Order: sequence, then C-alpha cells, then structure tokens
Amino acid sequence: DVQLVESGGGMVQPGGSLRLSCVASGFTFSTYDMSWVRQAPGEEPEWISAVNRNPIITFYDDSVKGRFTVSRDNSKSTLYLQMNSLKPEDTALYYCVRGWGPFGPRGQGTQVTVSS
Repeated sequence: DVQLVESGGGMVQPGGSLRLSCVASGFTFSTYDMSWVRQAPGEEPEWISAVNRNPIITFYDDSVKGRFTVSRDNSKSTLYLQMNSLKPEDTALYYCVRGWGPFGPRGQGTQVTVSS
C-alpha cells in the first residue's frame, strides 16, 4: 500500500522557518513526481509545489515562490519542503501527494501554524 508520512510542522512566528519531510513507502518513489498541497480551515486545497522524479523540474505557486524550496532524496524516499519567511497566511495543514498535481494518494498531513 502507498504510504506517505509527513512531519516537521509546528508553530512558528512570522518570518520564521520550518522544514517539512514526507517519507514514502509502498511504491518506487524515484519513478514518481511528487507534490505539496496545503489546506487552510474552510478553504479548498491549494497545490503549492511539485518536483519531478529526476529531480530537475520544479513548480511553485505564486503564493510561495521565492520563500519555499522543494527537494527530494530518492535514496531515502523522502520529499522535503523548506519554508522560509513564513507568514500568517501560510497557516494550513500541509500534505504530500504522489504525482504532479493535487489529486494523487496523499498523507495525513502536518499542521503549520504561523502566529505571533
């Protein structure tokens, strides 16, 4: 079975940083593109970043471009999201998704709260 387990969330002050991780199992991680999606309370899911399998190609939504960096370590079957200059509007449940886009299998998510 596909399993995606996120970690690294927490509460941080505006301007702070967090690094999210997503450990994958149950499939050949290196052969899949991977994405990060976030969902704030009462909002639709927002596809914010992706990296292709190589990894050479990345995608960032305008809301996070220049502040977030996606990466992956295929030898560890792990996806990362480095989040810098965090803002209160980044508060959401963040989860990783298998594939390029928001619609594939996903993990349970890790909560990120940005507040002073």
